[in-house]
Amino acid sequence: MANIVQPQITDAVTQTNVKVLGESPVGALGVSSQALAHAMGLAMENATHTQGGMQQMGNSAAVAIMAMITKAGASA
Repeated sequence: MANIVQPQITDAVTQTNVKVLGESPVGALGVSSQALAHAMGLAMENATHTQGGMQQMGNSAAVAIMAMITKAGASA
């Protein structure tokens, strides 16, 4: 018995391999685009939280200054 593979089988395997290799760059580009979009979203979220924190610090500073002004006015 000979170990001969039918040409139809080898052709089917070859076509499948070519299809996978042909689609690989597109898939890789899609994955990297998704990673970039996710990173940008996280950066925007971080910036939003930072801005909110800075606003809270500004409000606290304004309250502290007003308390100092009020205290200085009362002692004069």
